[in-house]
Amino acid sequence: MARARVESVQTFGKAMVTHFDHGLSVYSHNQLYGKWYTVRPDRDPRTNRQLRFAVRTEHRDALLYSASTIEVVAREAVHAHPFISRLGPDPLHDDVEVTTFSKRLRDPAHAGRQLATLLLEQSFAAGIGNYLRSEILFFAGVHPCAKPRELDGPTRRKLAKKIIEITRRAYSTGGITDDPRRAKRHKKAGQSRSVYRHAVFRRVKQPCRACGTTIADADFSSRRLFWCPRCQPAV
Repeated sequence: MARARVESVQTFGKAMVTHFDHGLSVYSHNQLYGKWYTVRPDRDPRTNRQLRFAVRTEHRDALLYSASTIEVVAREAVHAHPFISRLGPDPLHDDVEVTTFSKRLRDPAHAGRQLATLLLEQSFAAGIGNYLRSEILFFAGVHPCAKPRELDGPTRRKLAKKIIEITRRAYSTGGITDDPRRAKRHKKAGQSRSVYRHAVFRRVKQPCRACGTTIADADFSSRRLFWCPRCQPAV
């Protein structure tokens, strides 16, 4: 691409859009293999991956390797992109509020869906993956088999709040979703990141950090989900 200035970068779930000042934008989706590197202009990262997209500047280069999908689109057409247009609200966006998901949980299109399945639907909420699903339900105190219509108003609102709170916590901490104070204590005590990172995810047969009950797990939507039977009782 010709010389241009990056004006902004937006994420839409797991997709990224880089906006340039000449009116064009670059849509990229890492899928499972794409990876960004930020390096000095005179140094390439040590990798066997294939370079797919590069933004080069005088001081730093941003290099995208192995991404499966990269497209140049007009800026005004970004929201009409086939992937982006099907996405629900992204919890990381500043204009997304608790009321956004409170309303969606009451919507007949979603209210009858099992939450273990619904939270992975990108058309409901963009960017929520498997570990976030388990952690959101735990901190909301909601059983994975529950449906939004079975929850009372305060519980639905708490779930909506946790969808945003836990997703933003994971983003700001690089993937740590457990209570920040508890994670800090465990880290200070010398525990590994894999131990203090999550409250329930991948902690099967270990005690719940809130009540001591053994963490349970099961397959939902062909992926493993973890929960505390006491903190998240069946409806």
